[in-house]
Amino acid sequence: MIWKKPINIDELNRMGVNTMAALLGIRFTGSSDNSLIAEMPVDHRTHQPAGVLHGGASVALAETMGSVASFMCLENDMIPVGLEINANHVRPVATGYVIGTVTPLHIGARTHVWNIKIENKEGKLICASRLTTAIIPRPK
Repeated sequence: MIWKKPINIDELNRMGVNTMAALLGIRFTGSSDNSLIAEMPVDHRTHQPAGVLHGGASVALAETMGSVASFMCLENDMIPVGLEINANHVRPVATGYVIGTVTPLHIGARTHVWNIKIENKEGKLICASRLTTAIIPRPK
């Protein structure tokens, strides 16, 4: 197991109150020994003008998931901050929900690298993303 803090889905969702995650409707829904799962609605909050999922919303989901995963792998005196993120948007989606799964590619002392796969409810890939976080001391 990679987690240094206990995984409690209700607590993960409380972390998102009054953040971009709440504005976009991002909710954590599950976990395993090395992954977290979250969902995000595809609606007026996450659409681009053409009526399909905005790429930036997918990236916000990916960064939220990777940052929370990093945070759960750290001791209390350290925090993750985004260093780099990329995304390949491979399929449009206009309604419903997308489901993200985040898994580690590297968990080091100074950086973490996360793979985030975003799919539709049928399991078709919508977006493939990778997030690198820098691990820094919590500001005092």
